[in-house]
Amino acid sequence: MKAIAEFLGRLDERGIKVRADGDELACKALRGALTQEIRSELAKRKDELLAFLASDSSYDPIRPASRDEAPPLSFAQQRLWFLDSLEGGGAAYSMPAALRMDGPLHVWATEGSISDILRRHEVLRTVFREQETGDDGHRGPVQVIMPWQPVRLPVTDLADLPETLRDAEAMRLASEEAYRLFDLESGPLFRSGLIRLDEEAHLLMINMHHIVSDGWSVEILIREMLELYGAFAEGRPSPLPDLTVQYADFAVWQRERLTGEALQGQLSYWKRQLSGAPALELPTDRPRPPIQTFTGTTQRFVIRNETTEALRRLSRDTDVSLFMILDAAFSALLLRHTGQADIPIGTPVANRNHREIEPLIGFFVNTIVLRTDLSGDPTFTELLARVRQMTLDASPHQEIPFDRLVEELQPERSLSRHPLFQVMLVVESASEEIPDLPGMRLTLLEVEPGISRFELMLSMEEMPTEIAGAFEYNTDLFDDDRITRMIGHFLTLLKGIAEDPERRVSELPLLTRAERDQILVEWNDTDAKYPADKCLHHLFEEQAERTPDAVALVSESQQITYSALNADAEQLARHLVSLGVGPEVLVGICTQRCTEMITGLLGILKAGGAYLPLDPDYPKDRVSFMLEDAGAQVLLTQEGLISGLPEHVGRHDREGVLPGIVGIRLRHGMGTGTRRSRPENLAYVLYTSGSTGVPKGIAIGHRSAAALVGWAERVYEREELVAVLASTSLCFDLSVYEIFLTLATGGRLVIVRNALTLPNHEASESVTLINTVPSAMRELVGSKGVPASVCTVNLAGEPLSQRLVNDIYAIPTVRRVYDLYGPSEDTTYSTFTLRKRDGITTIGKPVSNTRTYICDKHLRPVPAGVLGELQISGDGLARGYYHRPELTAEKFIPDPFGDKPGSHMYVTGDLCRNLPDGNIQYLGR
Repeated sequence: MKAIAEFLGRLDERGIKVRADGDELACKALRGALTQEIRSELAKRKDELLAFLASDSSYDPIRPASRDEAPPLSFAQQRLWFLDSLEGGGAAYSMPAALRMDGPLHVWATEGSISDILRRHEVLRTVFREQETGDDGHRGPVQVIMPWQPVRLPVTDLADLPETLRDAEAMRLASEEAYRLFDLESGPLFRSGLIRLDEEAHLLMINMHHIVSDGWSVEILIREMLELYGAFAEGRPSPLPDLTVQYADFAVWQRERLTGEALQGQLSYWKRQLSGAPALELPTDRPRPPIQTFTGTTQRFVIRNETTEALRRLSRDTDVSLFMILDAAFSALLLRHTGQADIPIGTPVANRNHREIEPLIGFFVNTIVLRTDLSGDPTFTELLARVRQMTLDASPHQEIPFDRLVEELQPERSLSRHPLFQVMLVVESASEEIPDLPGMRLTLLEVEPGISRFELMLSMEEMPTEIAGAFEYNTDLFDDDRITRMIGHFLTLLKGIAEDPERRVSELPLLTRAERDQILVEWNDTDAKYPADKCLHHLFEEQAERTPDAVALVSESQQITYSALNADAEQLARHLVSLGVGPEVLVGICTQRCTEMITGLLGILKAGGAYLPLDPDYPKDRVSFMLEDAGAQVLLTQEGLISGLPEHVGRHDREGVLPGIVGIRLRHGMGTGTRRSRPENLAYVLYTSGSTGVPKGIAIGHRSAAALVGWAERVYEREELVAVLASTSLCFDLSVYEIFLTLATGGRLVIVRNALTLPNHEASESVTLINTVPSAMRELVGSKGVPASVCTVNLAGEPLSQRLVNDIYAIPTVRRVYDLYGPSEDTTYSTFTLRKRDGITTIGKPVSNTRTYICDKHLRPVPAGVLGELQISGDGLARGYYHRPELTAEKFIPDPFGDKPGSHMYVTGDLCRNLPDGNIQYLGR
């Protein structure tokens, strides 16, 4: 007993008191922290320890129960029975195993071994039927133990197959058996069969329903079978001692034990611990089915020796177990994939803390929920301390059946997900190798039944020099590629923990080098030449020189050529310069939608100034605010609109500067009177709606707008730009694309009041490209108002449904439908995609000279498929918010990933995720 006392003393040193009935979770949690010497001694003296524990006066032994009535189900069995009834059977709870036996095999000894196991363990002969369970007529499930009968193994002979095909066919048959359904009412719930590969090679297939077995039970079954086979093959009787109790006795004992104060004490703890626990919202590749499915597969990996040894050193240095380290690391991984700092994880406990049930086959394993708190971005060692305390607090309360806990806590139930937790963690020591029989080599093979009982389960097995891991996952939710990447993230995270556990969880590395390069470099390889040395009006002027007689503007019955438009704009520019307009001077423009509107824009830009668009339909107080806030020096408008302007505007000096255009001097002596605008100078200021606060002006320079034009010139063919619809208010940035791309490429700008008036316009039948919002396009399509000349449709500003995309493609002449995304802070468009019929809905990839990053709240790039906030950088970025340096500094932050000195990125506030191909999905604000 000295070794036992030393062992208990070591536990006591770590602050753990082992209860008389055993404390399996505490032992499991501390196992990694104990020395190998003590662990070996414990294994050798296991019977002594159990006897010592059983001698305690509080020990509650399990005894044979009366069989006058059919035994009840254990709590765990009852839940599986309910799920089976609800789901109509299924392979989700199959427990397959395959034992390869190389050497001379006595089939009769194998049959005798399995037969004797069925005789010994009543649970393997048990079925579950409903009957009246009380005097009140209530019906419920009970255990019905069937009479024992010797087993005759069905044998499938594959010896006639080519040798190269036999193993694969044998494993296919084993997987097929694993997926074959069980009938809980009729049974049998234990099946076995033999596959003959050749004279001296066989595969023994075993499958049990989880309701009668668990992982520990599989080891018991194989160990007993080998002992029995060895004895029977030599003509000896069974060497196994009789069992003192059966699983049904345990079920009766459990029902009687978990009542009163013992039950309430455990329930009170779990109610406190799990109150308000959230569902874990793992990012998925497909929508969650309305009813949980169990189709799954497994990917395996290995934590190499160097990292394993470092984690073991961390275990010793921090006085925690390897289980705790892996639990903390898995929680950190889930935080980085979900953004949730409250992580509930299920973990199994063997629940065999009584000597009587240790040798029994049956469903004993219990599940507890470990709820990890990652709030406040702790260091990993701080997180370890939290996990250690949580685990130790949970250990005295692990006995309450999970199913009873669900019944008592009554969480919000959903058929689409598991209650209380969605992911599971299993950490085990390496299984003992199966001993060979005389003349026969034995190998236990993994059988993939194609199921996953949870959304995601991480299994870890501690080997002598490394740790073997496996992710089992639901393939109705996750693609294989996502889990492959997650494995890479987990290994990277563990390596980072091993190197420096004092880093905060947010600082631990997650992306593999290859994935980081792909996200930051490959998907942002958008550099391309564009007229960075020119202003917007320069692009128009060059086009006017090339095609002076081509029609530039069409408005109602009026047409204006490029040369005429250029001349009018030049005349206006000279007048504006005389009023003091020059670089960095804002000129307001408030006109109806007509040719004078375009003349006004070009005149302002030619004068070196920047334009501030004002919609004639805006309320007077909004117009007044924008003019004052921006400090506009001059306002261009029309005589008929002056009465609708704020009164103080109408009282300023005004004069006709061109036919149809009135100039109003708002301030004196503010401009430079020079026309030398440069690409870095201001081109325009657009104001936000103010729906989330005070409207703010967004300042865009010429170079940013020229970058947009340069991208569009590469993407759109000339025939698409022959006649572009100009239907967007100047106050919205879609107008920048419509106007300046068209005038830079020699197309016609067809000006209408709004998109819905297009069918009534004389020039409607010439329009080749429509650039508008989805809601307007939906009206046009519904009213059959899309001209037969339209070949391309640009849609932006609102989510674009696939149904509308398909409806647009139903128009015979339409060849391209583009979905474009971009905040005004990044010059109209930041990403684009050519939508396809019945394709995936995305906002595409960044336009040229634009970079996009999807980051967590710590501005660290998130993996593909993980939700984050979209950040935008590149040449299209605005200067910031006009006259709002504090807000600009908040939203336009230094670009930590850029390679250009002084580059910034815009914090959009939009939630997105990258798909594995680099396309971006928009998921809301």
